[in-house]
Amino acid sequence: MSLQIHSVSGSRHLSLDVSESVFGQEFNETLVHQLVTKYLAAGRAGTKAQKNRSAVSGGGLKPFRQKGTGRARAGTTRSPIWRTGGVTFAAQPRSYEQKLNKKMYRSGLRCIMSELLRQDRLSIAEDIYPSLPRTKEFLSKIDGFSFKRLLVIVDRIDENLLLAARNLANVAVLTPSSLDPVSLVYADKIVATSSAIRQIQERLS
Repeated sequence: MSLQIHSVSGSRHLSLDVSESVFGQEFNETLVHQLVTKYLAAGRAGTKAQKNRSAVSGGGLKPFRQKGTGRARAGTTRSPIWRTGGVTFAAQPRSYEQKLNKKMYRSGLRCIMSELLRQDRLSIAEDIYPSLPRTKEFLSKIDGFSFKRLLVIVDRIDENLLLAARNLANVAVLTPSSLDPVSLVYADKIVATSSAIRQIQERLS
């Protein structure tokens, strides 16, 4: 199986052989949905908290005697029906993380990468690193690609590239070790170096 490599200038086209097991997998919509849901759920803070009747201060003394006052009996001022009392069903900090096996996670990423290749949303550009941290120079390098949301995958972190791309709201830069399913699905165009593709194959094979 070959992956079409586009040079930045668009003057030449090369091909790179990639693994059939990584870039030739059938698309499993259920698995990909589960993968994306797990990633988004793990990003939730889950720090919402309210005080129940045992967490609010005060209320240790019975506010008034049981009988003879004409009022409804009460054992504590911290009851939820009292003003300044605790919350009946108080929210507590929780984790939204979902369980997903490593084999399923890698299989889901292979599904996404294979579908990106089939939809011609995955391209390779070797000369993607700008010589200076200038956004204008970086834009000239990706001028040959038409996109609304671009994901650049590089094999190593380059300061010039990060500084040049950080001002672009529709461009993200990641390494193979930091790839996530949401970034892959969200981007309508992905540009990667050949070294990054080889690293992805090693991680997902």
